[in-house]
Amino acid sequence: MKGRRSYGDLCGVARGLDVVGERWALLVVRDLLLGPKRFNDLLSGLPGVSPNVLSQRLRELGEHGIVQRRDLGPPARVHLYELTEWGRGLEPVLLELGRWGSHSPSPSEGVLGIDSLLLSIKAAFDPNRAAQQRGVYELRVGTDTYVTEVTDVTVQINRRPATRQPDATLTADLDTLRAVCDCRMTVDDAIASGIMRLDGDQDAQQRLIDLLLAPFPPHLEAEAGPV
Repeated sequence: MKGRRSYGDLCGVARGLDVVGERWALLVVRDLLLGPKRFNDLLSGLPGVSPNVLSQRLRELGEHGIVQRRDLGPPARVHLYELTEWGRGLEPVLLELGRWGSHSPSPSEGVLGIDSLLLSIKAAFDPNRAAQQRGVYELRVGTDTYVTEVTDVTVQINRRPATRQPDATLTADLDTLRAVCDCRMTVDDAIASGIMRLDGDQDAQQRLIDLLLAPFPPHLEAEAGPV
């Protein structure tokens, strides 16, 4: 890109870093992997980034064909940012980077965002157990809804409601979900206190909880780790 420094190296790693190597760029991509977001939603999910820097990264990613802006038009007049097909190709790269980075020391401050938490499910997913976890599950976290579908070989998570009746549904705010995932609160305690709700078939509820907690073993650092 004109005006930006390049590594000037024909290696694919260097060429990739020419595109997404700027600070915050990969985190913007991470937060769009589960579906489109508005500018303010991206801003609130990336503590520490300024509006000007976020605007610059979105512009650069758009110029490289990784992110595109979709205008919903009247009466909503909402601008959504979403990944292009090429941009979605970064998902396996980011999941693997998350697995690798989880072995580095954790920062003393900071919280796990909802996108990172749910992407950790994908990073920790074991295809050998897919048949036992098969189903459609809905996570209602605050004002957002996510559908998680486990097939015989994969898990897909998208920021949207399920298109059919889910086998099980979990409803909670993000703080409660964090507390359960990092073992500060059990699922049973969260449900008993009324800050978490589970609906659906009992077996499906357990499959959903197992899927959600897989990246966060109670006595070990998660091998997949937060993405």
